Amino acid sequence: MIYQAYPRSFMDNGDGIGDLRGIESRLDHIAELGAAALWMSPIHPSPLADFGYDVADYQAVDPAYGSLEDFDRLVAAAHARGLRVLMDLVPCHTSIEHPWFTEHPEYYLWADGRGDGPPNNWIATFGGPAWTRDERSGRWYLHSFYPEQPDLDWRNPAVVAAMQEVLRFWLDRGVDGFRLDALDRLLKDAQLRDDPPASAPFGLPLPAQYAQLEHLHSTNAADIPDAIAALRRAAGDALLVGEIYLPAAQVAPYVADLDAAFAFELFHSDWNAKSLRAAIEACSAVGDQNGAAKAAWVFYNHDFSRLPNRFGPENVRAAALLLLTLPGLAFIYQGDEIGQVDGPGSQRPYDRAGRDPFATRCSGSPSRRVPGSLPAIRGWRRSTPPSAAWPARARCPATARRARSWPASTRPARPLRARRPSCGSTRPRSSCSIRATGAR
Repeated sequence: MIYQAYPRSFMDNGDGIGDLRGIESRLDHIAELGAAALWMSPIHPSPLADFGYDVADYQAVDPAYGSLEDFDRLVAAAHARGLRVLMDLVPCHTSIEHPWFTEHPEYYLWADGRGDGPPNNWIATFGGPAWTRDERSGRWYLHSFYPEQPDLDWRNPAVVAAMQEVLRFWLDRGVDGFRLDALDRLLKDAQLRDDPPASAPFGLPLPAQYAQLEHLHSTNAADIPDAIAALRRAAGDALLVGEIYLPAAQVAPYVADLDAAFAFELFHSDWNAKSLRAAIEACSAVGDQNGAAKAAWVFYNHDFSRLPNRFGPENVRAAALLLLTLPGLAFIYQGDEIGQVDGPGSQRPYDRAGRDPFATRCSGSPSRRVPGSLPAIRGWRRSTPPSAAWPARARCPATARRARSWPASTRPARPLRARRPSCGSTRPRSSCSIRATGAR
């Protein structure tokens, strides 16, 4: 099990912003849950156009979170508790305030416009054109997300070398792996052809405007695996987990050099046995050419609504049991262990995408934030007691190679059954029945 912490809201050390020392102070809590590793969302300097996913310096720590010395101390403290440390690498784009944008404009994707408009019809994920005109040069730069996040040109060998150096920098400081952000956007059609109108559902939820097109050319280029292979060469045997926002049937080409890829069908499944079974079967089929399973299981992260709000608080315990019984890596987000519900809102204007709704001021305490994993704001409710939401531990070394046995598809849809092996053995230790209640 890997525990995700959003540093800005996880644990405040007194100045109103969560930081590395705050995370260090809660490592015992994370270890007690049975986590094998800690994954931190970006800690780099950032103007916060996308709340940290717009990186202005890949080889530094934002002073709001601490220093490199604080980071080194955190890594050492985590390792002393048997916890490995994963960082969030954002290879698709940088902040527009990264020095590269002015010092090395050739690192980015530029094109001439068509008449007075952008080079093509591509749409940014959060809406609007995916191109912005640079007033100095008159040319247009590509941004798959916000205009403040220009896309890097991964067909430029200098970009590949620079990003490989980023991995080596953090590995030398003791990092054990990386979560790789938005890999399906890493390269695009070299000819910059228009995307056609969408003619069928994508298979995963999309923002309304973005869903109007079939992203045939603006994402998922055929040479993205080459870029991932370059990251693997720099990473060595460090853990690499990919965020690939595609239906499972399209993920296979990505995983040859990844240890796992997030299983988004399960993430977005309805809470009923038929939908859950279909999602698990689809994601379980994702594997490399040797047949090794590569699904990383997750029900929640910083981009979407909380589990109790989607499935109902009465189903949080069953969802936890299901997640921790599936074969392979399981990820939980801060607060999942206590059945955390959605907060009152995100901080504007820095969090336009709503990534961190728990970074909010305490009632009656204007200088402190409430950590997302420890809700205390008056009026919030905790859907389950802290010890009840996550009933299973992940200390068993078999968690990375869990066997499973599903009922035949001809059997009744409920309940869903799974088997988990005992430590050091491939023989099932126990089986469980998970009843998906309600129609969410």
